[in-house]
Amino acid sequence: MASFPPRVNEKEIVRSRTIGELLAPAAPFDKKCGRENWTVAFAPDGSYFAWSQGHRTVKLVPWSQSLKNFLLHGTKNVTNSSSLRLPRQNSDGGQKNKPREHIIDCGDIVWSLAFGSSVPEKQSRCVNIEWHRFTFGQDQLLLATGLNNGRIKIWDVYTGKLLLNLVDHTEVVRDLTFAPDGSLILVSASRDKTLRVWDLKDDGNMMKVLRGHQNWVYSCAFSPDSSLLCSVGASKAVVAAILV
Repeated sequence: MASFPPRVNEKEIVRSRTIGELLAPAAPFDKKCGRENWTVAFAPDGSYFAWSQGHRTVKLVPWSQSLKNFLLHGTKNVTNSSSLRLPRQNSDGGQKNKPREHIIDCGDIVWSLAFGSSVPEKQSRCVNIEWHRFTFGQDQLLLATGLNNGRIKIWDVYTGKLLLNLVDHTEVVRDLTFAPDGSLILVSASRDKTLRVWDLKDDGNMMKVLRGHQNWVYSCAFSPDSSLLCSVGASKAVVAAILV
């Protein structure tokens, strides 16, 4: 059985505890959700949480409201009480000044999620932000979803509407990451052995194709200053690229 080194006092280790659960629909199974949950993401400002509900559906939840419900009512009550459901957008635009949950049908199996904001991450670390709409490209909050068919769909977090459909990968999009400097530069990693760099402020135009991997690409990450991109795949190497 595994154990800690002698110098580590196990009693001093902070242990995690469950504060609540967010559950995907269990039935009826309509081929949109209900399978394994593969990926989750927080918005840079902490305002939203997203997770794929097992197939082609992604749920966007205003995180501060969910957290408040968890702390007030506990795990069991939150998952079973219909009275605690968060407001969702309706056709008449009601509750337009409040954050709303959205259920997004991406059209294919969702492998990866990433939030992007035109506000640099160092300036956006605040959960209780003032709620208002932005013009695309100006303080915009976006959600990117990487799909099984190689497509990347970009969604407006505030409305749940589809903004862009990026088509160039030929295999599964395994990972997505936005530059943390607020530039809305998106990088995608795929089983087609490439990484692709997209400029969402320029209508989602593809800027570069990076081909350093000999096998599937699994994951990618920016350095804090957004100048360096590192990626890993089905090999033993880390590939680094300078983006200028």
